[in-house]
Amino acid sequence: MLKYPARFEPVEEGGFLVTFRDVPEAITQGDTIEEALFMAADALATAMEVNFEDRRTVPTPSGVEEGEELVALSESMSDKVLAFNEMLAKA
Repeated sequence: MLKYPARFEPVEEGGFLVTFRDVPEAITQGDTIEEALFMAADALATAMEVNFEDRRTVPTPSGVEEGEELVALSESMSDKVLAFNEMLAKA
C-alpha cells in the first residue's frame, strides 16, 4: 500500500488543516484529528483520480519527515497508481 506523508496543522478557528508535500493539490481539513485523517485519505484519493484524468504521472511517496504522519491509499487505489504510472512510462 502506498503511504504519503501529510502534515496536520492546528488552525486558530479549531480543527486541523492537512497538506501533502508530494501531492500539493490534496488539501483538506477536519474538526478533529480523526476527521482530518479520514478527510486526508479522501483528498489524497481524489487527487490521484485527477492525475489519472489528466494523464499525469502520480508522484510516488517520499519518506516521512519530522512533524508528518503517513496517510495510506487503499490497496486498490495503490495498485491503480502503480499500474497507471507504469502504463505512462511505457507510452
